[in-house]
Amino acid sequence: MTKETQAPKIYSVSELTKKIQNALEERFDVLWLEGEISNFSAPVSGHYYMALKDERAQIRAVMFRSQAHHLMFLPKNGMKILARGRLGLYAPRGEYQIILDYIEPMGVGALALAFEQLKKKLAAQGVFDKAIKKPLPFLPQYVAVISSPTGAAIRDFLKVIGRRFANMEIILIPVRVQGDEAVSDMVEALDLVNRELKVDVIVLTRGGGSLEDLWAFNHEDLALAIRRSKIPVVSAVGHEIDITISDLAADFRAPTPSAAAELLVAEKATLVNRLDEIKARLISGIMNNIRYGAQRLAHLIRLLKDPKKRIAESWMRLDEKHSRLIKTIYSAISDKQKDLDHEQRSLLANSPVVRIKSMGQKIDFHKHALVTSMENCLKGMRSPLSLLEKRLTDLSPLSVLKRGYSITRRLPEKTVIRDCFTLNKGDRVQVLLSEGEIECRVEKITGEQTKI
Repeated sequence: MTKETQAPKIYSVSELTKKIQNALEERFDVLWLEGEISNFSAPVSGHYYMALKDERAQIRAVMFRSQAHHLMFLPKNGMKILARGRLGLYAPRGEYQIILDYIEPMGVGALALAFEQLKKKLAAQGVFDKAIKKPLPFLPQYVAVISSPTGAAIRDFLKVIGRRFANMEIILIPVRVQGDEAVSDMVEALDLVNRELKVDVIVLTRGGGSLEDLWAFNHEDLALAIRRSKIPVVSAVGHEIDITISDLAADFRAPTPSAAAELLVAEKATLVNRLDEIKARLISGIMNNIRYGAQRLAHLIRLLKDPKKRIAESWMRLDEKHSRLIKTIYSAISDKQKDLDHEQRSLLANSPVVRIKSMGQKIDFHKHALVTSMENCLKGMRSPLSLLEKRLTDLSPLSVLKRGYSITRRLPEKTVIRDCFTLNKGDRVQVLLSEGEIECRVEKITGEQTKI
């Protein structure tokens, strides 16, 4: 076959996709891309999915969990970034995307952005609230210092303490204050001091440095450990212009390690001078009170010339008032006794016993009159009742039957027969007598009209 007549190369979808993938990955190994984040999502898997776009186009991007874990900030929609990655093709959907391994926000450093994000997050949780911060003791006896044992910060701190108040006991907890392991060291040190040591205050300190050098003090775990501490915490990190998350979370912030030492204790000479001043004021006050008391006592001595005479007069007045009181009491008792006798006589005159006896007599009289009246009434009612009883007896059908009469009833209906015209020959009848009854058959009927 000639070249013109050869069959065209037919690719499967997988083959074509694989060739495109190889071409993209060979052509674009590592590249830098500038764009704006949109459609950002961070599922529970820990991967970051997003799209990077400009005014005319967009491309899908993904940052896997292993790289996303090292980011100092959280990407957001609308954020302009500078990203590094490599092109790849996701075969199941036939879509190309950029696989990111580094992201840097444009216009602001990653560490500065991470600092602001964490600051807003912790402020919303109330970590920086002044209401929950603990007061410092006036003159702590035991101080725990969490710092590097070889740094300039601990030397400055001890120098100021030794100059101002050499009697204070300082316990140094050595930790790393820079690098990836510094955060865990300081968190463990805070928990250790709260758990094992009896100190009055904790000082967390290190010398100055760049934002990267001080980054261990801008970690969320350290801020939460500071707030979790039951012992007051003083944060003295860097220079006066350096502000860290630990400064905001601590109970007190000192601009430098030396300032932290000055904050904790007043100068010993100043305290001694103040005590001497208070002592002098106290002695002066006591002496003034003694002088006033002596003057008052002298005045009372002058007033108290002859106490026996005043006591005798008091006894006489007391006896006189006693006699008058006894007379008044007896007079009052006598008056009350008279009133009581009068009331007693009045009560006897109006005693309920007398009234009850009188009412009893009246009740007996009315009872006798009522019984007599009822008996007379009954007697009057018995006479007409006897007459009615006699009339009822005379009118009773039984009395009529006893006089020789009878009652005839048709059988089997037992209806009373009042004339002979309702009977026929051969009918059965029942005849009731005064004693007993007779059952008969009609043989003959006699009347004005005769029926045979």
